[in-house]
Amino acid sequence: MIEATHSCPCGSGLTFAECCQQVHNSHAKATTAEALMRARYSAFAVRDIDFLYNTFHPTTRRFQNKHAIQQWAQENKWMQLNILKATFATVEFEAHYLDSTMELQIHREKSTFKQQGNLWYYVDGR
Repeated sequence: MIEATHSCPCGSGLTFAECCQQVHNSHAKATTAEALMRARYSAFAVRDIDFLYNTFHPTTRRFQNKHAIQQWAQENKWMQLNILKATFATVEFEAHYLDSTMELQIHREKSTFKQQGNLWYYVDGR
């Protein structure tokens, strides 16, 4: 687990406590799709599986497997997040990580988000 005084895994330059930890503690603090994307990346890094699960859009959440999410988070060492492009409801990013054999991998995705009330949710990615 990352300490609150360490740099936030999302790469914002702020401490974890000043940045994504606030969103993990209160989903409503993610006021944009990009803020939720950053918080979700950080949740993989700190293994906050409940946050990841709960921020899937309600229409897609039932298709998610918490155990599989936890396994993916734990078997990789999350290194860096690069936001390539963000619009109102999409975020294109690269997540750099070391896999279980310590090989560098880059997961590139264009994620779609949906706002429901004052909360943002992750819908899907391609």
